[in-house]
Amino acid sequence: MATTERLIKDITRERRFHFRLFIEGIIVGIFAGCVIALFRYLLGASEILRPMIYNMVADSFVAGDYSLPLLYIATFVIIGWLLMKIVQNEPMCTGSGIPQIKGILMGRMNMRWLSVLVSKLIGGVLAIGAGLSLGREGPSVQLGACVGQGVSRRLIRTRYEERILMTAGSGAGLAAAFNAPLAGVIFGLEELHKSFSPVLLMASITAAVTATTFTQVIFGAGPVFHIGDLAIFPLNMFGILILLGAFIGLLGRIFNPSLLFSMNTYDRLGLRGIKRPLLPLLLAAALGFILPDILGGGNRLVDALSHNWYPLYFLIILFVGKFLFTMVCFGSGVPGGIFLPMLVLGAAGGAVFGSVLASFGVLPYIYVGDIIVFGMAAYFAAVVKSPITGSVLIMEMTGSFHHLLALICVSMTAYLVADLTGGKPVYEELLNRAIRLKEKAHGIGASSSGRRIALELVVSSGSVVDKALIRDIKWPEQTVVVDIKRGLQRINPMEDARLYAGDFVYLLTNDTDISLLKDMIEKESTPKR
Repeated sequence: MATTERLIKDITRERRFHFRLFIEGIIVGIFAGCVIALFRYLLGASEILRPMIYNMVADSFVAGDYSLPLLYIATFVIIGWLLMKIVQNEPMCTGSGIPQIKGILMGRMNMRWLSVLVSKLIGGVLAIGAGLSLGREGPSVQLGACVGQGVSRRLIRTRYEERILMTAGSGAGLAAAFNAPLAGVIFGLEELHKSFSPVLLMASITAAVTATTFTQVIFGAGPVFHIGDLAIFPLNMFGILILLGAFIGLLGRIFNPSLLFSMNTYDRLGLRGIKRPLLPLLLAAALGFILPDILGGGNRLVDALSHNWYPLYFLIILFVGKFLFTMVCFGSGVPGGIFLPMLVLGAAGGAVFGSVLASFGVLPYIYVGDIIVFGMAAYFAAVVKSPITGSVLIMEMTGSFHHLLALICVSMTAYLVADLTGGKPVYEELLNRAIRLKEKAHGIGASSSGRRIALELVVSSGSVVDKALIRDIKWPEQTVVVDIKRGLQRINPMEDARLYAGDFVYLLTNDTDISLLKDMIEKESTPKR
């Protein structure tokens, strides 16, 4: 009863609630900015230190002194042991972190925010800093969500408000990681929350802008990728973008099955304990002397591809090497994301495409840099299936604000190619796999907590509740319609009230029924014939 009363109070006192979320969004943004700034600083330091270590070890080995090479190998073993302990102590810190946040927002998972924050921060620095082909963006999203949940818990807010602050924190984490506030907001709405509302937008914008401002004070306001000034891609060559989108879409289509195959292979081979993180770590130790370009997230590789000329065979080696190494690293389950490696693969694929067309005289060399940038957006759209987020993200990360039309064109083409060939969103597949494994280990339904939660959903046109009376809708057990908003009008949620597309419906339900309610209210149903 107290939860219902607090929810109704927040809804009816709309302006006061908006202002509170505005202030809380700033608080989340400040703390998220602090955490992500520390994360970025430590990873940046490792990027500088790693090549120096490789040179010292190589020089020592050539000189016949094997003490430093042995210490080098021992360090990787120690890092593997630490990663094993971190994952065993806090399983929710494994992998990217984005599927876990989606699972929490769906009511299928739970998280101890402080434990996950510390584990993810330390584990991410160890794994990525050691050279594993993992990104900082997934961990940054999860770290931001931890901050949002922590602020909510400290202020003793409702579950409804907690979900808003977690979404805002997630977007702030992405925004601070990539100096991309707009992409952070869109990512939270398009990929995580899967809906839009004024209160969610209020908290998300303030958190993302605040976190980005904080990190820009420390690292500067420039884009993450230093591509330089790109030529404006001419409209009469947009046919090339269709071909590029189709090419990158097919490349991106093999990413998800390969990722799941890698994770399942670790399980089939019975690699447990220290063996699991040690395999990619020892591989990274060797690649540092053979192909160091594919180590780490890959920021510098993208910059190198856009500024330097590489022969076609080497570009193919970079793409294949980065792809395979990313599969091995992510499959191990250590903390680290796939967001940045995906963008690097898109850039490498774009470089291959642009190099081939330029060599045949189809594409002037001046536009190869554009193709590399467009390749990143296309690969992201094909794998994540969030073309708008990908287009805006690449625009902000490269500073190519005059290329938005081209980015959307190539992203939508890659998205359609992946969709028509049966591709599914990577984070959805990773979440479903995690839920299946949890249910297999603990029994069906063991992942559910059964807690009462307040939920805000928007009625979609053609959904099963569109134009239906409340009393005729088959609501999940113990679900209560608390309030309905239609524009500026508030509708009394009586049994004879009728729902229409665009209505905001406020519900009190069990967190186990979130997915079911979202399908009922926010997804278009199959039309009757």
